[in-house]
Amino acid sequence: MTDTAEKVDYSSTLYLPQTDFPMRAGLPQKEPEMVKRWQEMGLYKKLRASAAGREKFVLHDGPPYANGNIHIGHALNKILKDVITRSFQMRGFDANYVPGWDCHGLPIEWKIEEKYREKGKNKDEVPVNEFRKECRDFASQWIKVQADEFKRLGIEGDFDNPYTTMNFHAEARIAGELLKIAKSGQLYRGSKPVMWSVVERTALAEAEVEYADVESDTIWVKFPVKSHTFHRDASGNDDGVIALNAVEGDIPSEHQIYVVIWTTTPWTIPGNRAISFSSRFPYGLYEVESAVNDFGPQPGEKLIFATRLADEAAAKAKVTLKFLTGVEPSQLEGIECAHPLASLGYDFPVPLLDGDHVTDDAGTGFVHTAPSHGREDFDAWMHHARDLEARGISSKIPFPVDDAGFYTADAPGFEGARVMDDNGKKGDANERVIKALIAADKLFARGRLKHSYPHSWRSKKPVIFRNTPQWFVYMDKDLGDATTLRTRALKAIDETRFVPAAGQNRLRAMIETRPDWVLSRQRAWGVPIAVFVDENGEVLQDDAVNARILEAFEAEGADAWFAEGARERFLGTRANEGWTQVRDILDVWFDSGSTHSFVLEDRPDLKWPADVYLEGSDQHRGWFHSSLLESCATRGRAPYNAVVTHGFTMDEQGRKMSKSLGNTVVPQDVMKESGADILRLWVMTTDYWEDQRLGKTIIQTNIDAYRKLRNTVRWMLGTLAHDTGEEIALADMPELERLMLHRLAELDKVVREGYDAFDFKRITRALIDFSNVELSAFYFDVRKDALYCDAPSSLKRRSALAVIRKLFDCLVTWLAPMLPFTMEEAWLSRNPAAVSVHLEQFPAVPAEWLNPALDEKWEKIRKVRTVVTGALEIERREKRIGSSLEATPVVHVGDADLFKALEGQDFAEICITSAISVVADEGPADAFRLGDVARVSVEPKLAEGRKCARSWKITPDVGSDPDYPDVSARDAAALRELAARH
Repeated sequence: MTDTAEKVDYSSTLYLPQTDFPMRAGLPQKEPEMVKRWQEMGLYKKLRASAAGREKFVLHDGPPYANGNIHIGHALNKILKDVITRSFQMRGFDANYVPGWDCHGLPIEWKIEEKYREKGKNKDEVPVNEFRKECRDFASQWIKVQADEFKRLGIEGDFDNPYTTMNFHAEARIAGELLKIAKSGQLYRGSKPVMWSVVERTALAEAEVEYADVESDTIWVKFPVKSHTFHRDASGNDDGVIALNAVEGDIPSEHQIYVVIWTTTPWTIPGNRAISFSSRFPYGLYEVESAVNDFGPQPGEKLIFATRLADEAAAKAKVTLKFLTGVEPSQLEGIECAHPLASLGYDFPVPLLDGDHVTDDAGTGFVHTAPSHGREDFDAWMHHARDLEARGISSKIPFPVDDAGFYTADAPGFEGARVMDDNGKKGDANERVIKALIAADKLFARGRLKHSYPHSWRSKKPVIFRNTPQWFVYMDKDLGDATTLRTRALKAIDETRFVPAAGQNRLRAMIETRPDWVLSRQRAWGVPIAVFVDENGEVLQDDAVNARILEAFEAEGADAWFAEGARERFLGTRANEGWTQVRDILDVWFDSGSTHSFVLEDRPDLKWPADVYLEGSDQHRGWFHSSLLESCATRGRAPYNAVVTHGFTMDEQGRKMSKSLGNTVVPQDVMKESGADILRLWVMTTDYWEDQRLGKTIIQTNIDAYRKLRNTVRWMLGTLAHDTGEEIALADMPELERLMLHRLAELDKVVREGYDAFDFKRITRALIDFSNVELSAFYFDVRKDALYCDAPSSLKRRSALAVIRKLFDCLVTWLAPMLPFTMEEAWLSRNPAAVSVHLEQFPAVPAEWLNPALDEKWEKIRKVRTVVTGALEIERREKRIGSSLEATPVVHVGDADLFKALEGQDFAEICITSAISVVADEGPADAFRLGDVARVSVEPKLAEGRKCARSWKITPDVGSDPDYPDVSARDAAALRELAARH
């Protein structure tokens, strides 16, 4: 080789990758520009126009509250929704995403009240509609902020025309849904114990509370049995009976028997009206033998406990007990006790009631029953109400505590004491009740207990259970068609697809046991319960009145209900009939539960029911729940066909994120530092059905995965710079290209099924593995020589280009719903005249591409290849070779099936060596072997010949063409063809 020949630069004769698609993504800078481009070009409208006439696919957006910047939970939720709608849009559907916002209720009202408190203002001194306007303005401000933050995440939807629950039409429809329920007889006013926030002065739904540990006073209280007879156990020391025959007057102390209850809410004792026991386990009569205490039971006192709990209770009171006789549950029926505070005015009988809710795993086996202060207490009381009235015991439920947490006249002896103050701190009620019980010698024991207790998730303060007049929807009333709201809802749950499937059982269990639906809230901001009632609480049924209400709401919003003269305006000629205008506000969950009516039904670009609702798993008791009940109450079925739930985002140690711990991940920060597509990739690769973890390490892991994926796309773009668009018949393609098409056909099924199943992790795992393992580390590596160096006419090169074109089209469109910014950039880089990748459809993949037999054959080829690459890796490590092209290994294959698979293959190209020999034998003992590939061994050999200046292969035929003395014969032919073309 001459010096001149050695210096020839052949790089311009190679088909090397050429692309402007950068290796460094620069997502934080590029993504906002792309959002701006999509807005300016009207991408949303183009999507709708392109999908016109297609079958609709509707994911109905569960509305977030418009009261602050978005957090990581919002990001997770909206990204999942965006991926679903984009994936269906790119698979032949009209998948229109309409974002929405929940604008009423305490989250917003509380913010305005906080502003008032800072200024020393009282909201009750402000005209209600003036206050409501401030709430409306506050929500409007945050809707704009959140909309921009969602768009920055890459969310595509109708942000120019979203839905809001405070829109006048929405408020009219919400009120209309309530009036439908009222007209069907499902709405009623009643008194029940509800969770009540003293701090916020309103009833709360289960979905509006969270649970936190508190330490409470706990007491054991003695209720004197008024009269009864218990037989002693015949085996005892004192046979016979204890007769309690004194019906009038005091029972002699030596004959007095007490039923002992246990409670963690001493302040509810004034509300006690009964004691519940269980017929499922035994009880016993005990006598105190000894006592070491300052107050409480003394020797000789006789007490009844559940047998299993007697010793535990005795230990709390520091007494020892002697068992006297067993007490059958049947003996407890009909017993009446005196109230422990009878001397203060509680001079009514306290009956014993059999209750399903009583257990013997804690306490005494007797449950203090205050129907004003607990749902189970209320249910037990009402279950026996008719029998109690027949026995001359009033079943009336008292109102011992008012809305500010003060005792009322229904708590004689304690008026003015307070359960809880305006800051959520414990008042003096507990201590006053305990002192009164000690003074009456009715306190058995006292202590402290740490336990989980409901708190308002807004104020973070404890709630109480109190009996208040509220508006309810019946769960078990016959609706005239042999169904109830409960049976309708349960049937709808059975007919709904749940992802994950466990959500079905969770929602079903809630519906099976839930009480009547409490609709009313004692607040100012929201849609009112727009009905009129008579003195008995009966709702006015007048279509003309209802029509005037809805007409006014449609034109002026729900403020019309609170405007001066509203009562006379709506009642018209009936204004003098004594009807009372209800001033309560609807539970905000009724608002969001009604969105299906004014979003899905009223928008022509959507449909009812929705194909899917998707929210966090907490919405089984929230939006999924209220939407189900509202729709079943008014339409008889669920407003959705499928329910998808996601978990919550924890930090990398699995702890709940909180500002106090400093472990929060703010989506705005991630986008600023790394880009929205990195956040989206995290969502796609996580098991979102469960709680997920996120932190710096996890973000970096996704950055690394993204870079590899991006580089795969970049290499394809660079290679396709030389693509002519030529199609090659499948039958004419080399086996390796047909194998890649087979892989694409397999992946097409995985991708489509994954999107249908909302299983995005399966898709991303498959595509990332395919890109890294099948393409970058195998196919691209093997074909680089042919793609860069083969002549323009080479069938192998042309086939590879055709396959890479299909690989690119499939991968970029498949990934576009997940990584919309990156795939848009890649698509436009390849197709500068295109509008957007998001207007494309997933490519059709012919069934003929599937070739399982070829796949099986290449599994064998690649198995042998792993032994060769293993042997060459050692040679490189020992520095006996620099690259695999410096080797010409001898491969010994003793397995006939493996040897046959290699026949006719350019195995040197597959192994990226300059040459290779394949021998059908077991190979020498010192040859390289891999334990998991039997009967294959490799002898590494150095390549013989000269190094081709163009392809860098070492072959004996370098210089065989006198016109090209420093290249191989293959490269010389390619150079000659290239020269002829120019």
